[in-house]
Amino acid sequence: MTEQWNDRTPGVVRLPSGRLVRGRGLRNGLPEGQVPTLAVYLTDHRPAAQPWESRWIRWRDFWLPSDPDDALRTLRLVHERGLGERVEVACGGGVGRTGTALAAMCVMEGMEPGQAVKWVRQHYRSRAVEVPWQRRFVRRAHASGAFGPREP
Repeated sequence: MTEQWNDRTPGVVRLPSGRLVRGRGLRNGLPEGQVPTLAVYLTDHRPAAQPWESRWIRWRDFWLPSDPDDALRTLRLVHERGLGERVEVACGGGVGRTGTALAAMCVMEGMEPGQAVKWVRQHYRSRAVEVPWQRRFVRRAHASGAFGPREP
């Protein structure tokens, strides 16, 4: 078990289950202080290697992951490890793709898709989940059976 995120760290949200996940925009640079133990980058190009564990989901700006099923598996891993580790999801601006990933994780906790989008907009960024097809991806997370809490 690793030390959790500090609640006051910019971009860190406490999901309804108590898991802490940091969302951030890569264009803003790495915030000072704690670093993730696992980061998932939601970008159209492979990110540079980092000194922490990282995964890549190929995901163009304003679009959807190129492999939605793999993306959901990876987000499930982030969700599970968020219980005791410092995990983050990050895209270019930290809004659309990152917000969509956070909303999918809320669905994994049992929220309905529409409620998950509203929750992320209220607790993370008001413009999160920017386009209709990103909302559809959150619904897909629900339809795929990726919802409901799991034991760590």
